Amino acid sequence: MVETNENNETPFRYTAAMAADIEQRWQDRWESEQTFRAPNPAGPLAEAAASGDREKLFVLDMFPYPSGAGLHVGHPLGYIATDVFSRYQRMTGKNVLHALGYDAFGLPAEQYAVQTGQHPRVTTEANIATYRAQLRRLGLAHDDRRSVATTDVEFYRWTQWIFLQVFNSWYDPAAPARDGIGTGRARPISELVEEFESGRRAVPGGRVWADLDAVEQRRLVDDHRLAYLSEAPVNWCPGLGTVLANEEVTADGRSDIANFPVFKRRMRQWMMRITSYADRLTDDLVRLDWPEPVKLMQRNWIGRSSGASVVFPATTVAGGEVGIEVFTTRPDTLFGATFMVLAPEHDLVDSFVPDAWPAGTREAWTGGFATPAEAVASYREAASRKTDVERQAEEGKEKTGVFTGTFATNPVNGQPIPVFIADYVLMGYGTGAIMAVPAQDERDWAFAERFDIDIVRTVQPPADHDMDTAFTGDGPAMNSANDSVSLDGLGVADAKARMIAWLEEQGIGKGAITYKLRDWLFSRQRYWGEPFPIVYDETGLPIALPESMLPIELPEVSDYSPVKLDPNDNTSDPVPPLAKATEWATVELDLGDGVRTYRRELNVMPQWAGSCWYELRYLDPTNDEAFVDPEVEAYWMGPRAEPVLGRPASLPAGVPDPGGVDLYVGGVEHAVLHLLYARFWHKVLFDLGHVSSSEPFRRLFNQGYIQAYAFRDDRGQPVPAAEVVEVPASDGSGEVRYEWKGQPVTREYGKMGKSLKNVTTPDEMYAAFGADTFRVYEMSMGPLDVSRPWETRAAVGSQRFLQRLWRLVVSESTGEVTVVDEPVSAEVATAIAQTVEGVRDDYEHLRFNTAVSKLIALTNTLTRLDAVPREAAEAVVLMTAPVAPHIAEELWGRLGHEGSLAFEAFPVADESLLVQATVTCVVQVQGKVRDRLEVPADISDADLEALALGSDRIKALLEGKTVRKVIVRAPTLVNIVAG
Repeated sequence: MVETNENNETPFRYTAAMAADIEQRWQDRWESEQTFRAPNPAGPLAEAAASGDREKLFVLDMFPYPSGAGLHVGHPLGYIATDVFSRYQRMTGKNVLHALGYDAFGLPAEQYAVQTGQHPRVTTEANIATYRAQLRRLGLAHDDRRSVATTDVEFYRWTQWIFLQVFNSWYDPAAPARDGIGTGRARPISELVEEFESGRRAVPGGRVWADLDAVEQRRLVDDHRLAYLSEAPVNWCPGLGTVLANEEVTADGRSDIANFPVFKRRMRQWMMRITSYADRLTDDLVRLDWPEPVKLMQRNWIGRSSGASVVFPATTVAGGEVGIEVFTTRPDTLFGATFMVLAPEHDLVDSFVPDAWPAGTREAWTGGFATPAEAVASYREAASRKTDVERQAEEGKEKTGVFTGTFATNPVNGQPIPVFIADYVLMGYGTGAIMAVPAQDERDWAFAERFDIDIVRTVQPPADHDMDTAFTGDGPAMNSANDSVSLDGLGVADAKARMIAWLEEQGIGKGAITYKLRDWLFSRQRYWGEPFPIVYDETGLPIALPESMLPIELPEVSDYSPVKLDPNDNTSDPVPPLAKATEWATVELDLGDGVRTYRRELNVMPQWAGSCWYELRYLDPTNDEAFVDPEVEAYWMGPRAEPVLGRPASLPAGVPDPGGVDLYVGGVEHAVLHLLYARFWHKVLFDLGHVSSSEPFRRLFNQGYIQAYAFRDDRGQPVPAAEVVEVPASDGSGEVRYEWKGQPVTREYGKMGKSLKNVTTPDEMYAAFGADTFRVYEMSMGPLDVSRPWETRAAVGSQRFLQRLWRLVVSESTGEVTVVDEPVSAEVATAIAQTVEGVRDDYEHLRFNTAVSKLIALTNTLTRLDAVPREAAEAVVLMTAPVAPHIAEELWGRLGHEGSLAFEAFPVADESLLVQATVTCVVQVQGKVRDRLEVPADISDADLEALALGSDRIKALLEGKTVRKVIVRAPTLVNIVAG
């Protein structure tokens, strides 16, 4: 290609137009030659002996949701990084699997369908096509055969199949773990039924299995399933006609789409019993090479706590005796429990509300209402309008609540204590009830002061403690004795142990472990999601469809929206869009007992479902007999006895490698839910023997974000950042101001996005610079795990580097190759060896910014030569190939090589050239640097000490002093202590 510049002196300069030509030619060639297709060891994607003698490597990106807006330059940061890493590893001889699919179910496409009537599949597939075109232009070395979308019928067939595995399983905490670590695993539900039938497992209530009727048997089994139906507290948005996930609710308790009010209420929903795996999800984190902050977030989300479960007796308004069960981490403070608080949604609340306020009710407890019923109803209505986050917020929030009208009994001292409802107690945590000990808890203290409730100290504060505040520290117990137990004088730990033992002796409590983690709400009242493979018979109980009936495809409907209801009617019930497909919703099937009429499940699965297992489908995407061939899964994800890339160095002795993806790269915003849900599903599949790996992701890396400047006018409205100009101050101070169309604007810094009008797209970068420059710029902006500011103009530096690289091989004037077949000098050979060693280590450890810096330095060194030896040119081209593959391929071809360099061996440093003849030794006196010496790299400790003490500068500093100690770390440090 010839491109003429203004002076026509450099027609073969590497420009954006030349880059576009090179890049698109090589992308077409990679596609036609199927360059990046990774062979499987078995099945349709296997190639004879292609994978047998090569170490495997599975690299994974968190796959994107294909939005209608397409990509901006922040989106590909992680994709470029994994591509650089994968290309490098491929050049070291590994069989690298790297693919990208699409997390394609989601509410935006459905909302667009509601507005336009266009099927969400049409919208979704058009968006995916846009993403694929943008990412192909980036030159990502993906195996195109393995790309999937969660909306593909053949994909969600297996999502439904996995749901059936979960539904048809139960968790046996006593069963030996499959990997030999502890106990507890999922087992087929048929084994539970057999245990009930044989009598090896007792039926609750003392009955015999054979005495239960068919419906009772089904209910008992359903109560043990890992996927089950439950009346669960949900975020109900009648204005949208659907239940929303917590992340779809704004901080002020409204829907993030359309801004409708959202209410907390209980509805019959599908749940996943993830809580059964709470201990394994916590304990197995030690086996993973993940960032410690992410592990901490997962541990905190699971929230394992030890303490005691205690029952407080109470009497209902009907005269019945009930027990209010609470969990407390401080059973030592039970004598100081002076009130109880229930979540407003607690099942017992209605049974506690009398017609009138009872004797002993204090004015502050009533909320100003004439009756308990009015007070409780009003408070529940207000609480239903708040999100969980709002309800638990502490800062600046006045405590609210009302007395139910009932007193419970403190079981350790027999004292009556009032039972309140308050919004800071959630049904989603613990039992939905707490005992309140104001003297030992700051939140309870504030509540007690607000509502005029007694405060009894049970731990002696130190003398300097402010007695008008709660004391939460350790100290001797006080006021904590009855006729059969005394905690007085004991420290907190001993007092806890004694109280738990007493509670168990009395039969009113026991030691317990609880978790913040709640079971996973798995229903959505939408159209655009995976249908459940479930039907219902006349009993209303769920029946799993046989695997032979999969996939259950979404029916065509005339209207994609749920039935919209009065936005403020929190008592309404959802009518999902699938209910409109009446012929689909009611179906006649023969499930083994003749043709009968069944009702289909009308909810769909949440968007999380497909992202819980997509990495497994990448392994074997064309398999129509299984979700993945066991041999293929074991090859790519199975555990390894020998150390592997991504295995944590701190893995305890005797703890097996869990297997999983070798490198998973994505944003930290998915640190909890996606990763937790995916681990849960994977562990169920592992327990049932469907996979050999016990964890899905062995190694995790969180990339940072690309942020950008945004600008606002005097109305506070964003203006297009690309149209803003920088104007130097007229006083010569060096200060600048910013203008848009001649008007002053203010600059701020934030996340790149349409709302701030500060988006730069990859397409703009391709046009202005080319994909390789874009890749190099993003990788050179800073450490991969750190967020960085975007500035399009700064990409010029990356373009100039590639132009210098081009000139090492090609004349800008003639287009001819200019390298010479001459040996490199000793100096250049050393520079190459040092660069090779450094770049290899940087690529291996994802330090792409420093790798680029080293490549730039070597390129600058070679540019100063009169002629560039072929050996030097080939080395720098090969090292640059992972980060700038198109120009590297082009230069490799011009250097006389025929095929792609994708599998060329990455350069290896000549170790003899890495040995430095001399190094700089720092000499310290009293810890301060006082001299620097050039010394032989192999100098001994004794010789180095003598040399340092003989230095004129050091001798002058030590004159009149006694050398007490000399610390030598040859060849780089001598530290002298004198006095």
